Amino acid sequence: MDDMEMRRRRAIYRAQHRGTKELDIVMGRYAAARIADMSPDEMTLFEQFLALPEPQLYDWVMKGEPVKDTGMSALVAEVRRLGGFD
Repeated sequence: MDDMEMRRRRAIYRAQHRGTKELDIVMGRYAAARIADMSPDEMTLFEQFLALPEPQLYDWVMKGEPVKDTGMSALVAEVRRLGGFD
Protein backbone atom coordinates (compact mmCIF):
# COMPACT_ATOMS: atom_id res chain seq x y z
CA MET A 1 0.00 0.00 0.00
CA ASP A 2 1.49 3.33 -1.04
CA ASP A 3 1.46 6.58 0.93
CA MET A 4 -1.49 8.08 -0.98
CA GLU A 5 -3.63 4.99 -0.42
CA MET A 6 -2.88 5.11 3.30
CA ARG A 7 -3.80 8.80 3.41
CA ARG A 8 -7.07 8.06 1.59
CA ARG A 9 -8.03 5.29 4.01
CA ARG A 10 -7.18 7.43 7.02
CA ALA A 11 -9.14 10.40 5.66
CA ILE A 12 -12.22 8.28 4.93
CA TYR A 13 -12.15 6.92 8.47
CA ARG A 14 -11.74 10.39 9.97
CA ALA A 15 -14.53 11.77 7.78
CA GLN A 16 -16.93 9.06 8.98
CA HIS A 17 -16.01 9.36 12.67
CA ARG A 18 -16.22 13.08 13.45
CA GLY A 19 -18.33 12.91 16.58
CA THR A 20 -21.80 14.02 15.58
CA LYS A 21 -23.80 11.53 13.54
CA GLU A 22 -25.06 14.14 11.09
CA LEU A 23 -21.57 15.38 10.28
CA ASP A 24 -20.30 11.78 10.06
CA ILE A 25 -22.90 11.07 7.38
CA VAL A 26 -22.28 14.21 5.31
CA MET A 27 -18.50 14.05 5.54
CA GLY A 28 -18.51 10.31 4.87
CA ARG A 29 -20.59 10.81 1.71
CA TYR A 30 -18.23 13.49 0.50
CA ALA A 31 -15.16 11.35 1.16
CA ALA A 32 -16.70 8.32 -0.58
CA ALA A 33 -17.59 10.39 -3.64
CA ARG A 34 -14.39 12.38 -4.03
CA ILE A 35 -11.40 10.89 -2.28
CA ALA A 36 -10.34 8.44 -5.00
CA ASP A 37 -9.92 11.31 -7.46
CA MET A 38 -8.16 13.80 -5.17
CA SER A 39 -4.74 15.06 -6.14
CA PRO A 40 -2.06 15.17 -3.43
CA ASP A 41 -2.74 18.89 -2.93
CA GLU A 42 -6.49 18.32 -2.64
CA MET A 43 -5.84 15.51 -0.17
CA THR A 44 -3.65 17.79 1.93
CA LEU A 45 -6.40 20.43 2.04
CA PHE A 46 -8.99 17.79 2.98
CA GLU A 47 -6.74 16.48 5.75
CA GLN A 48 -6.36 20.03 7.08
CA PHE A 49 -10.13 20.40 6.90
CA LEU A 50 -10.64 17.19 8.87
CA ALA A 51 -8.24 18.44 11.55
CA LEU A 52 -10.40 21.47 12.30
CA PRO A 53 -12.45 21.46 15.53
CA GLU A 54 -15.83 19.74 15.35
CA PRO A 55 -17.84 22.89 16.23
CA GLN A 56 -16.18 24.82 13.39
CA LEU A 57 -16.95 22.12 10.83
CA TYR A 58 -20.49 21.74 12.11
CA ASP A 59 -21.15 25.47 11.76
CA TRP A 60 -19.75 25.62 8.24
CA VAL A 61 -21.17 22.37 6.88
CA MET A 62 -24.43 21.83 8.74
CA LYS A 63 -25.48 25.39 9.52
CA GLY A 64 -24.07 27.02 6.39
CA GLU A 65 -22.28 29.76 8.31
CA PRO A 66 -19.88 31.89 6.24
CA VAL A 67 -16.35 30.56 5.78
CA LYS A 68 -13.82 33.30 6.37
CA ASP A 69 -10.87 31.10 5.39
CA THR A 70 -10.88 31.46 1.62
CA GLY A 71 -8.71 28.37 1.25
CA MET A 72 -11.52 26.27 2.72
CA SER A 73 -14.56 28.01 1.22
CA ALA A 74 -14.63 26.01 -2.04
CA LEU A 75 -14.16 22.74 -0.14
CA VAL A 76 -16.98 23.57 2.29
CA ALA A 77 -19.25 24.48 -0.63
CA GLU A 78 -18.50 21.16 -2.31
CA VAL A 79 -19.08 19.18 0.91
CA ARG A 80 -22.41 20.96 1.37
CA ARG A 81 -23.41 20.37 -2.25
CA LEU A 82 -22.63 16.64 -2.12
CA GLY A 83 -24.32 16.47 1.27
CA GLY A 84 -27.55 17.80 -0.24
CA PHE A 85 -27.52 21.26 1.32
CA ASP A 86 -27.09 23.37 -1.79
